[in-house]
Formats: sequence, C-alpha cells, structure tokens
Amino acid sequence: MQPILDLDVLDPVSSAPDARGADRPRALAARVASGPSNGRSVFIETYGCQMNVADSELVASILGAQGWALADDEDTADVVLINTCAIREKAEDRVRRRLVHLRARKERRQPDLQIGVLGCMAERLRSRLLEQERLVDLVVGPDAYRDLPRLLAENHDTGQAAVNVQLSREETYADLAPVRTDTNGISAFVSIMRGCDNMCAFCVVPFTRGRERSRPVTSILSEVGQLVDAGYKEVTVLGQNVNSYRVEHDGAAVTFAELLYRISLLSPELRIRYSTSHPKDCSDELLHVHRERPTVCDFIHLPVQHGSSDVLKRMRRTYTREHYLDLVERARAIVPGIAFSTDLIAGFCGETDAEHAQTLSLMEAVRYDHAFMFAYSERPDTFAARKLSDDVPEAVKKERLTEIVDLQREHSAASHRQRVGGHEVVLVEGASRRSDDQLRGRTDTNHMVVFDRPAGLAAGDYAVVRVDDCTSATLLGSFVRPTTLAAVSPLAGGVRQRDGGSGSAA
Repeated sequence: MQPILDLDVLDPVSSAPDARGADRPRALAARVASGPSNGRSVFIETYGCQMNVADSELVASILGAQGWALADDEDTADVVLINTCAIREKAEDRVRRRLVHLRARKERRQPDLQIGVLGCMAERLRSRLLEQERLVDLVVGPDAYRDLPRLLAENHDTGQAAVNVQLSREETYADLAPVRTDTNGISAFVSIMRGCDNMCAFCVVPFTRGRERSRPVTSILSEVGQLVDAGYKEVTVLGQNVNSYRVEHDGAAVTFAELLYRISLLSPELRIRYSTSHPKDCSDELLHVHRERPTVCDFIHLPVQHGSSDVLKRMRRTYTREHYLDLVERARAIVPGIAFSTDLIAGFCGETDAEHAQTLSLMEAVRYDHAFMFAYSERPDTFAARKLSDDVPEAVKKERLTEIVDLQREHSAASHRQRVGGHEVVLVEGASRRSDDQLRGRTDTNHMVVFDRPAGLAAGDYAVVRVDDCTSATLLGSFVRPTTLAAVSPLAGGVRQRDGGSGSAA
C-alpha cells in the first residue's frame, strides 16, 4: 500500500508504512473457481479500507463456490464489480469516473459486460447510479453479498437492473471462508464485527454499514486456526469499531480483550494486530492483554480526529482532549514501548485558528509514529451535513492540513531515528520493492525495515535485525540471525519481541 501525497486535491495523507489511501484501487488476483466452473469470470476492484478488502475476499468466495473464476483484468472479465468507499467525496468522485469509463467500454465494444457496484456507495447512491446516470447493472450493499449469484443471473437473463441494499441486524458472513487473494500468504485480515453505533458527526458508516453486530467467537477462532494451519504468521482483526466487540458465549460475555487473548493462544508464532479502535472502548483490560501476550503487537491505531475538546464535542466523539491524553499516558505506563497511529481531520466545521493549534499541540504531546491526515469533506446525511456549516475555506483547510503533515513527518522521522542502533524482530514479507537482493518486513510496532537478504531467509520467517540507519519512512538494517517469536518471548527467557535494543534476542 502506498501513501497518497496529493495535497493540491486534499487527498488523505499518510505517514504509515505501506499505507494505501481510500482512493487507490486494488484488484484481487486471478483464481479459478472453487466450485464447478460456469464458464464466466469476474474482475473485482476494491477502493477503501481493510474492511472493504476483506469484503471483496468474501465476494470472491461466494462467487467462486458458484463456478465464477477471478479474472486477471477487466478486459477478460464477463463482470466487473467495484467495491466502493463513501467515507469522503473524493473517493466517490474517483469511483464514479471509473464507472463512466466502464460504461463507455460496454457501450462501445462489450454490450454483454455486467457492471456492479458493491459496498458503501451502493447503499447510499443506488438511485443515482441506476436510474439517473444509468452507470451500472446491479447495486449490492455490504450485507447482501450472498445474493450476488442470483442478482447477476437475474440481470443477465432479463437485462433489468438488480438491487439488494438491505442492511442486516445480524452478522451476515460468520460461516464463510474468504478467498485469500489480496495477501502475500503471510498476513491476512479477519473481520470480527460490522457496523458502528457511534454516530460521529462527520461519518457515513452507520448509514452505509448499519448497526454494530459481532461475530461468534467460535467462528473467529476457527478461521484464525485455519490461517495458522495454512502457514500465515500475522492476522489483523477488523471492525468499524473493533474494540467494542462483545458477544455472549457459554453464558458469559466475551469482550474484545478476551477475544484477543483467546486468539493469542492459538499459536506462539502468530502476530496479532487490529483496526480500528475507538478511544472510548480502549480499556485497561485490553492494554494488559498487550502487556501479557507477546504475540499481540504493541501498536494501536487510535483515531483522535482533533486536538480540541470543543471540536471533538461538535464531532460527537464522546471524549475530551484530556481523556484521550490520559489514555495515551496510561497505555504507555502499562505497555512500555507501545506505538500509536491516528487519524486527524483539518478544517472541520467552525474550526478556528486556536482550535487548529490545539491539534498541533496534541500531536506534540503524543508524538505519533504514523498518522492518516485528511481535510474535512462533508458527507450527505451525516449530522454535520444536517446541523453544522462547512464554513472553513478550502484554502485554509489545505494550509492547516499541510501544517499537520509537516509536523507528523518530523515525528515519524524522529521515531525512526530513535530506533537506530537497536535490534528489532522483523516478520519478513518479501523482497524489497527496489531490489531482490534486499528483504522487507515489519516490526511489532509496525515500522517497515529493509535489510540485505541473507541466504536461506524467506517470506514468513522472523529475523533479528540491527537498525543501522533510517529514512523518514523506513528503517534500514543488517540481518543478525533468524529467530522465532517463541524464542524472543519473555516466557522463554528471551527479550520481548518489541523491546529489541540489547541484542539479547535468542
């Protein structure tokens, strides 16, 4: 995933390693049908967050079981499905331009091509896409993917538009095994809940994804267990508000902290990450799981959105600046060395110069390792669109976003410099993008490391790497020795994997 650095159009900007913005599409790799072939193929292109990627893998699983193959590209496909993001206007505009291109291609040379929109835009813009602009043949919401085979057949046979955007109050896909085509065979996403109940003023997720519903514990543990058996070394558990996960199981409540603990028992060699967490649900119980379970990565994406309590109140974020800073301090006391990333919005409704300055001062207080930074984009139907005025000029938004980006770059670079001279346990993901003679991988705290390739080390292996130098985005190191997570666990008498430092890793 690549960062987006296009400030002129107010795209999101990321300091995170290997981060892909919501506007950059990705396609699932070609794959043969898992069921008896029906002779047809589908090309699936995904915009947006990790949840959208996970949803596309579910779609591939559903269609594959009905005989659909995944196509290499749109030119060889019978169906093109665009899985969409509606978080920001920029993402919607880019998807709509893509749909215009596909529709023109269909009209010029492939009249039988079926074009479908999935996900958040499908639910929100179904009338516009189908009836007003007539860009697509089917519209399928995020809870209706099981209905895709029927909808495709209906549209193919009748030529009539096919629609299902009904949202569910139950977890819709708990028993489905995704097709893992968007992974490197090392890391995988596992969705554990859907929807959101928070109703933040700027966010469309509750309207496009529905209310929160958590997946059964047993189905999550089963899926992760299958990934372990298949050789995966890292999972990222996903939810719109992942740490509000809660279910009743065997007569007792299972919280998110308890779920992570149970996942951590499945393998001593499986790193565990999660996204995205809400500050109001980041409990001390969860922090102690980070401390006590060495495979739970000491890295939390903890979106603050803004540094002013007054703006946070207008955003309906349910916490204050002081509450957030206290949480960060408490986390660092319980889990020494923990790293944070965040989301920051510049130019929210009514934002003053003084309120913007409070965002900068909060960044100085926390000093995030990574951040996703945005200029505010009003979304229809949200509380902010209905009740507040988007009154900060675009030029001011751009200027404030630039200040936030510049400061975060300083903090990210400083975070990297602090690691020079220490040792890190790295999960190897593959060759460096610049040279096959180098490998790349991530630390427990989600820092990217590039180092010269030693003989015998491969993707999926763990290695102790000495950090010799850094850039603003990457640590540059030297291979020390292969290792395992069990070998560097405090339970094994070695250093904890994220402590690095002394070179005493077994």
